[in-house]
Amino acid sequence: MIKVSPAVAKVAPVLRLFLLQKPGCTQGSAAAELPLARWSCRCFLSISGSVPAYYREVYEAVCGRTDERVHVEVFQRLLQKTDLSRVALGQIAEHVDSADGFLSKLSLYKALALIAFAQQGKQPSPKLLENCIQELPKPQLGDLKDLRALRMQPAPEDVLTLSQTLDKLLAGDSVQVELIPEKKGLFLKHVEYQLTSQRYKISVYRRYSDFDVFHEVLLQRFSYRVVPAMPPKRMLKGVLTNVSEREFIEGRRRALGRFINLVARHPILSEDELLKTFLTFNGSDVQTKLRDAYKRMGDEFMTNRIATQAKEYLPADIQAQFSTSRELIKKIHNSFNRLRDRAEKMAERSKENATDLLMFGRELSLLGSDGSSLPPWASSQATWGTLRESLKSLSVEFAVLSDKAAQQGSRENDDVVEKLNLFLDLLQSYRDLCERHEKGVLHEHQRALHKYSVMKRQMMSATVQPKEQASVEQLESRIVQQENAIQTMELRNYFSLFCLHQETQLIFIYLPITSHILGAFVNSQVQGHREMGQVWNELQPKLGCLFGSNNGLKSDF
Repeated sequence: MIKVSPAVAKVAPVLRLFLLQKPGCTQGSAAAELPLARWSCRCFLSISGSVPAYYREVYEAVCGRTDERVHVEVFQRLLQKTDLSRVALGQIAEHVDSADGFLSKLSLYKALALIAFAQQGKQPSPKLLENCIQELPKPQLGDLKDLRALRMQPAPEDVLTLSQTLDKLLAGDSVQVELIPEKKGLFLKHVEYQLTSQRYKISVYRRYSDFDVFHEVLLQRFSYRVVPAMPPKRMLKGVLTNVSEREFIEGRRRALGRFINLVARHPILSEDELLKTFLTFNGSDVQTKLRDAYKRMGDEFMTNRIATQAKEYLPADIQAQFSTSRELIKKIHNSFNRLRDRAEKMAERSKENATDLLMFGRELSLLGSDGSSLPPWASSQATWGTLRESLKSLSVEFAVLSDKAAQQGSRENDDVVEKLNLFLDLLQSYRDLCERHEKGVLHEHQRALHKYSVMKRQMMSATVQPKEQASVEQLESRIVQQENAIQTMELRNYFSLFCLHQETQLIFIYLPITSHILGAFVNSQVQGHREMGQVWNELQPKLGCLFGSNNGLKSDF
């Protein structure tokens, strides 16, 4: 038996494919195994020794920088430099394995040999490789420097662009926030919420103060990102309102739900340890856990790998883009505010309609229950008694109508108003971020520059008017420290603009939620009118049975 080296054993499956094309050779047959061993010994006893040095140089010139394979597009460009006919190029490509769009080192070597044979006027075929006894021929491909230009460079990483869609964001997680019955503490009763994350498949219990601390550390860590605002802890004193305490607590629950879902679906915040801790930690003191996590990590500028290079990724007109986008988002915010106000009024009218229908039915029932007799001379005395008895049963139908109207109001509130509020919370957090950028980073940078200019003037004065050496050295040290601080602030300013650009993209990614809102509005109206119409249609024949006439249904009165 012929022994095959480990290097040959690695490429044997590929080489065997060449040999199986010969008549009479089948996989597993001795006829296939023997030629394979003979050919391997002749041409590829060791890949590093039998292959011409030129092959390795070509491979190193055209292989990917991050991948040891050769991209098929690079190989196609290489073929164009051979000056071979289309027929020959097609034959070479046919005999070269390019699985998954790449050529292995062995496949490239095979291609180079076939190219050399074709340039010698021979028809490129694996049989030429089988019969090769000496070193494989060298193809004519030009200067190696030109071959390096063929190499497909990896596309520069686009770290500035958010490759997200609204559907992807919404599918990232959905956190249910449910109200737990009030519990009494040592002195005051408090409210707890059960949070259930679809992503982490776990439920935890949180108080409002836990949300408050989470929001605090989140804002500290991601001061350059959109962080939704928290709803107030309690009703503002001295403010006239007709909202009951129960309605306030329910409104706060909804607002907390919007807050945590916006965070859980944010492309950056959703992957942070702070959120995972808040949604999964079942220990006794989640607030300490959150604060410790922030102290350990610091703010995003300290942990983001491109924070100090953010300037390199920003477009030259970033300030103009920011101003234009900010003004556009401001207009969008105002429009959605008006839409939300109208949607709230419609939902409120549906609830008022439910109350009116219920009271209308009750009044009919009370009218039918009145046992007072009509005067003897009243012309309708004969029929009033029967009519009065019929009115008593109508309260049931109007109660059903009232229930349908109430359901309509709830749907409008849950499906339409809540979605509008979610987007409005995001828009408001973006406007808050813009203010933080201007009043925070930019303002601090300007203050630092002013302080630096004052120090420089003091230094110039010290050089003109002789002072103690110690005081001059101390001033020089302070100037150096201030220069370092300014440099850091400049880096933070560019990183803030970098984040602002991404958060602007996030707002535009969320814009298609408009279609979700409109769809929910139309569906709620269709369902509500269909259900109400069904009850009215069922009520209409009952009136005829009850009163025995057209009962004004088609009257011209």
